[in-house]
Amino acid sequence: MRIRRILAAVIATAALAGLGLTGAASAATTAQGAPSYVTPSQCRQGGGTVDLKDNLCKGGTHDGQKID
Repeated sequence: MRIRRILAAVIATAALAGLGLTGAASAATTAQGAPSYVTPSQCRQGGGTVDLKDNLCKGGTHDGQKID
């Protein structure tokens, strides 16, 4: 009985660790995917400045994203 509990705990821990790694991998893939677009107001709200010459958001949380 004790072995079954330990085995169940090991399997549950491994499953949770696997989910964490898979989530991190999918987040990294999304971040490197197609370029995302932000509106000028989203750029400013994120702490950036709008560069209409290059159509980019400079600085802040949307740094380097294209302006739509």
